[in-house]
Amino acid sequence: MPARRYIVTGRVQGVGFRYFVKTIAEAFDISGSVSNRADGGVEIVAAGTPENLRAFKEQVELGPAGARVDRIETEHLPDERYRGFAIVRQ
Repeated sequence: MPARRYIVTGRVQGVGFRYFVKTIAEAFDISGSVSNRADGGVEIVAAGTPENLRAFKEQVELGPAGARVDRIETEHLPDERYRGFAIVRQ
């Protein structure tokens, strides 16, 4: 499966963003993980079909109520299939 790393910046911590990402990942059959970063951003590792990754990213760009997504950096990763989708607590 195609895999991507998304680094999301804006008001994305303390607003339920990781839980929102997990919910939409499961809705779009995306596997991977989401975690907060020390710099105030959020890192998402996601694997799925190209169509599902595109739809998933569109929803991430919207974010949950109370969030503000300023930017998403995208990095293509080697094809991968993860087990489920996890919220990583640090």
